[in-house]
Amino acid sequence: MSANGRVFLCVLDSVGIGGAPDAERFGDAGSNTVLHIAEACATGRAEEGRSGPLHLPSLSALGLGAALELACGQSAPGLAAPEAGASWAALQEESAGKDTQTGHWELAGLPLSRDWHYFPHEVPAFPEEAMARLREASGLERTLFNAHGSGSDVLERFGAEHMETGAPIVYTSADSVVQIAAHEETFGLERLLQLCEAAAEIFHPMNVGRIIARPFVGDAESGFTRTANRRDFAIAPPGETICDRLVAAGRTVHAVGKIGDIFAGKGISRVLKGPSDDALFDRLLETVESAADGDLVFANFVEFDSHYGHRRDVAGYARALEWFDRRLAAFLPKLRPGDLLMLTADHGNDPTWTGTDHTRERVPLLLAGDRMPWSGSAGVLPFRQVAQLVADRLLKTEA
Repeated sequence: MSANGRVFLCVLDSVGIGGAPDAERFGDAGSNTVLHIAEACATGRAEEGRSGPLHLPSLSALGLGAALELACGQSAPGLAAPEAGASWAALQEESAGKDTQTGHWELAGLPLSRDWHYFPHEVPAFPEEAMARLREASGLERTLFNAHGSGSDVLERFGAEHMETGAPIVYTSADSVVQIAAHEETFGLERLLQLCEAAAEIFHPMNVGRIIARPFVGDAESGFTRTANRRDFAIAPPGETICDRLVAAGRTVHAVGKIGDIFAGKGISRVLKGPSDDALFDRLLETVESAADGDLVFANFVEFDSHYGHRRDVAGYARALEWFDRRLAAFLPKLRPGDLLMLTADHGNDPTWTGTDHTRERVPLLLAGDRMPWSGSAGVLPFRQVAQLVADRLLKTEA
């Protein structure tokens, strides 16, 4: 008979805890997302929309502060000791990357088999041959920017010119991505998605991990804002993940947020989306009622990263962590006997760090439920241990 219970695997996108031994290789030695946010809060440097020390009673009780100390050897102010019986670890990435796909694939048991293609910090960043093919395939006369940049800055710099010319804004980052921004109404959402599909056919063979559609609205006078209709066109995982194994065994994998995009639909049974992390948490709560024994609910909460990490908004990141902690407190009592909750992250994005890119960090692994695989600290584990824990709970049989 199959083991009872479900697994809820929640990725708090970019909630790193420092300590990666190879961080210097990535230019990130000393970065620590949670520690530096906690220090800013404790010294009154993160007071916008909140006040005082970082307040995370639910995450602390599960071992967030203990996992951080395990990862980097330092204590974060405001994070209390874990409750008796808590189970935690720190995770260390094997793959040579600090991006969304690499982190999620490795959490799902598939370390990166070859390096992604990254674009140089040059203007233009993209090879002219590829851009010429993109213009020809989509009927475009030109594109704007064609360099490294952050989303909000790109809209401020090129939004008005896009409105005047109709030329989409194309940019990249430290990740292996091509991002294409266009006005959702004047350029058209469907046209933007078709453009990204054409870009995927050109750039995926170069081993560029994702093409990201970045629709926005607004005007030059009032300003431009992104909409919730982002779409990722990702390369499919090149091997088997825990999601594939579960589907092959007749289980259901519920993908909350951008999980379905990250895995290009491979090993995904059901996709649940929403316009915000708060809405995604509502969808997560729906699965507590709808998921069957043996199911995996795999969720990503992206706004830590997209709204606050990349924008280097320390107070905003602190508010997001405290919001998640409050919602977690209401979620925990809904777990059924045999259920396992796993909270982790895919990389760091220290909002106190230089630049606007992800940071190479270890990440926490916090567990909750009534049948823990260990008690206290499990030490520093590889990312792929998460997939093994899912398999142990959902694929092993018991008499």
